[in-house]
Amino acid sequence: MRKKAIMIVGPTAVGKTALSIDIAKLFNGEVISGDSMQIYRHLDIGTAKVTPAEMAGVPHHLIDICDLDQRFTVHDFKDLAYQNMQQIWQRHRLPMIVGGTGFYLNALRLNLSLGGQTTPEEDFSHRQYWQDYLQTHGAQALWDALNQKDPVAASKIPVNNERRVIRALEVIDKTGHLFSQQPTPAPLDVDFFVIGLTTERALLYQRINHRVDIMMQQGLLAEARYVYEHRDQAPQASKGIGYKEFFGYFEHHISLDEAIDLVKKNSRHYAKRQLTWFHNQMHDVQWFDLVQHPQQKLLIIQLLTEWLA
Repeated sequence: MRKKAIMIVGPTAVGKTALSIDIAKLFNGEVISGDSMQIYRHLDIGTAKVTPAEMAGVPHHLIDICDLDQRFTVHDFKDLAYQNMQQIWQRHRLPMIVGGTGFYLNALRLNLSLGGQTTPEEDFSHRQYWQDYLQTHGAQALWDALNQKDPVAASKIPVNNERRVIRALEVIDKTGHLFSQQPTPAPLDVDFFVIGLTTERALLYQRINHRVDIMMQQGLLAEARYVYEHRDQAPQASKGIGYKEFFGYFEHHISLDEAIDLVKKNSRHYAKRQLTWFHNQMHDVQWFDLVQHPQQKLLIIQLLTEWLA
């Protein structure tokens, strides 16, 4: 019988943490964080890191495992997450991977061949280059670029399948190897039950704005100053939303209110990108809106009970 694991995905501020704790209590679960920033020690408020009180005794993993100057890649996440899953199964408990860093989650779920250790920022930069190239030169020129680099891959991808053309170019750039020669790993022998949380866009944005206000009351400014003071040693952490927006304030270029508004705006934009990514890249997600329909939690519990039977 295939081993089982739950995955809870969705944008920021939609209630993933609260649901994961409830499910873990009911089904003997342990949580593995699928968030690229919660790995860092000292970054608690801006990352909305689960507190010991919120954990309510539920074991959590891949939180506070790195110092700010440590580089952490999707390759690292995939390896460590699967190691933790195996240990959780050995304890006869249920692994639950919870977070909003979609590429991390898909890399684990699909056992992606990553072709080297890259950060989400590096992944984005490769992709952004070819997306800009597409906008400037058009689909045919984009395909021609792939055809020049890897004719075998280009022959299998239509010109109008721009997303896949970009993906092939991105992989070539990241790995230095032809897309047509990338190894195809076997998928993990794991039955994932993927729960997606979402809500109406305007309501989500209100929740994000309110969360930022609460973070400011909790001491986000001091945490952001800590990141600012260590920015040269913390290249990944200093790019995090909730921190980088305050750098202009610390350098006297913008007001504190402007910095806070920037955090809110960037957080809203990030949530929008998260939703788009999950809908485009994860096609077997069961979506629920617990913000407007909290009673749907009963349906989730019923579905999980049947799945685990």
